[in-house]
Amino acid sequence: MTRDDLLATCAAMPGAVEDYPFGEGVAVFKVGGRIFALVPLEGSPTTNLKCDPDVALELRARHPSVRPGYHQNKRHWNTVELDGSVDDDELRWMIDHSYELVVAKLPRAVRAHIPTP
Repeated sequence: MTRDDLLATCAAMPGAVEDYPFGEGVAVFKVGGRIFALVPLEGSPTTNLKCDPDVALELRARHPSVRPGYHQNKRHWNTVELDGSVDDDELRWMIDHSYELVVAKLPRAVRAHIPTP
């Protein structure tokens, strides 16, 4: 998956908003006002995705290109290098997982305003 594919996938999530709170160099995707993905627009292509801590450990053990989240809580975030070593379907699953974790923690009133796919 390329950086452009990743950006398009994140932007297509229901209720996703692309923002640039850290400057023009990092696309931040939010749902309900909370971050589910960060995508640096410069340098080698990577993304930071939220992850269940147990699943994060499994992914890191299985893929050398998945490591603790850069500038994030290392327990709950992974940085994934987009070097082709992670299958596109698995990367899409990681994006969905991150999105779903964030949506699940949103207040019910906020979740009610998120469009369903």
